[in-house]
Amino acid sequence: ALHTGTRALSPLSPLQVVAAWASLPFPALQGCSLPDALCAYEQDPPWKLLSPCRERKVSSCFAQSVVLRGVCKERHLSWPGAQPPSPLHACESSEQMLQQYLHAVFPGALSTAHVLEQPCHTLPPYPQFFSPLLTTRGFLLDKPPRYRSAGVESIPVLAALQSSPVLHTLLYGLYKDLRGLNTRRCASFFSAGVEHDDFQEALEELRTLSQCYKTGFEADESEDEADSD
Repeated sequence: ALHTGTRALSPLSPLQVVAAWASLPFPALQGCSLPDALCAYEQDPPWKLLSPCRERKVSSCFAQSVVLRGVCKERHLSWPGAQPPSPLHACESSEQMLQQYLHAVFPGALSTAHVLEQPCHTLPPYPQFFSPLLTTRGFLLDKPPRYRSAGVESIPVLAALQSSPVLHTLLYGLYKDLRGLNTRRCASFFSAGVEHDDFQEALEELRTLSQCYKTGFEADESEDEADSD
């Protein structure tokens, strides 16, 4: 499901490059409704960057495809004569809740949301490296149970593919590493059919691609210093 909508993730380039994020498991309290679980992280999603990039302090992206699975849907509730606790609680469907959440955390970004009821199964041979604070279904407890007869059998997961400024750091870092290679020591590489001019052209295309993901938050000093070497 993560691949749904990826064609819109790189509007600035004919090539599509995305960064992967995941929360494994998604930290939701046992018995917590979906809007309550999302409201607990209204400033920043509790996921970690899986791609080999340095995480940015500024939370932003151009476009993203996000999947949440395994979190129970909220039962239909009403608040007669009162406002819902949050805009998320007023949404009619789980997809609308996640979409509303993404718009609030990433304003202006193109976001697609997918919510699946089925969790990720973690039965053997899946490694049991989970915290004792998790139930067998992967939800958080206030305190460790006295006894748990079985391991964690399934977990809720929040995952995303993002077209974001963090890709500028990844792609430009790759460009600098390749540019620093001494091609004279790669005789066997070029003898295999790779032309030196083609290599240099691909290198410049990589640099150009990295600029597609650059925003005003990136510092140019390190790049300017590297280019002047």
